[in-house]
Amino acid sequence: MFGMSKIFLQCRECKKEYDPTFKYIRDECFGPLDVHYDFPSITKDVFASREHTYWRYFELLPIIDKSNIVSINAGMTPLVRAEKLGKKIGLSNLYIKNDSVNPTFSFKDRPAGVAISKAKEFGLSSVGCASTGNLAAATAAHAAKGNFPCYIFAPSDIEHAKIAQALSYGANYIAVDGTYDDANRIAAQIGDSKDIGIVNINMRSYYVEGSKTLAYEVAEQLDWQVPDQLIVPTGSGAMLNAICKGFEELETVSLVNKVSKMHMNCAQPHGCAPIVDAFKNNSTDIVPVENPDTVAKSLAIGDPGDGRYVLKRLQQYNGIAQESNNKEILDAILLLARTEGIFTEPAGGVSVAVLKKMVEDGQIDKDETTVCYVTGNGLKATEAIMDVLSRPEVMQPDVAKISAVVKYIDRYYLRNSFCL
Repeated sequence: MFGMSKIFLQCRECKKEYDPTFKYIRDECFGPLDVHYDFPSITKDVFASREHTYWRYFELLPIIDKSNIVSINAGMTPLVRAEKLGKKIGLSNLYIKNDSVNPTFSFKDRPAGVAISKAKEFGLSSVGCASTGNLAAATAAHAAKGNFPCYIFAPSDIEHAKIAQALSYGANYIAVDGTYDDANRIAAQIGDSKDIGIVNINMRSYYVEGSKTLAYEVAEQLDWQVPDQLIVPTGSGAMLNAICKGFEELETVSLVNKVSKMHMNCAQPHGCAPIVDAFKNNSTDIVPVENPDTVAKSLAIGDPGDGRYVLKRLQQYNGIAQESNNKEILDAILLLARTEGIFTEPAGGVSVAVLKKMVEDGQIDKDETTVCYVTGNGLKATEAIMDVLSRPEVMQPDVAKISAVVKYIDRYYLRNSFCL
């Protein structure tokens, strides 16, 4: 199909096929174009000696020539057996997929890397993105590595650490006085008019392919098994849809089976949960949130581009959509940190908070293999978490006084059998 190329594009709505080009929607029906593959024969042994990045799955990704890969060594992040957290909430087979330890400290290194590699393959001269923060850093870092001018379009009120990251990599940063959806609209118009590869807009067909490696890695790390339950923090919905696609492709090439048995669950923050609202109202229509209001700024996407496809995935894979409020999110950040030593930003707090709710509501069985995705690092959003932490008292460098305080703390822990 299509000569020697291993990939082609197919409209998600009408199924019309295209050669792999710089195109992301079908003009006639406005359906999104997805990458499909003529997969080679592949076995589990192929991956055993490969590099520990997501590029180990090269045959399953949309880059034709390896020389076009722009890599900052992202991926193959830990799948942590969360025994202490599991015991606390009542699960015996809980895992945390910790994508907060990627090079720019979020999962966005995956889609950004694939999209910018494809931009290089297409011969584009500049790249950019619309972002709530994490994608800004990931795009800017890959652009720096690939020697691309980079343009970031983001709301002006995102966390300072995320702005600092993108600027440090040398990006041209446009702070938009508005919402993410405003920034996205402007990025789309400028990208199309100036032939800039906006990774999550006009490069979106290739961009989302990076996120499906979150399925590949989990399957491989579980010895090529598919989890029973997956909890995915959801903004635009692209990652959840891509993870489903990833597991389906692994089944296509006979690396896993029983994908239809998994439960795919969507986690959103209260204050910006349009997919949850549609799910609970048993509706197929997503009503945009005009003014998102949540501590989880990286999920503050009021009009999720893949929202209705997420609803289809939840139905297809026996899942639910649930939300968590700011207090639950911040409590979940501390719960994860104090049980597993993983410090996540509020988006990860959303998925942990929803996980906890699902267990309490009896929606996850104790012995089910459960994977909760943590997608960003807490150091990117310290403003939010500091609001609920006690600031340390400044003390004089007096050993006797400090020793007395330490002794008091030890007694407190013993008296209260303090253990999260």
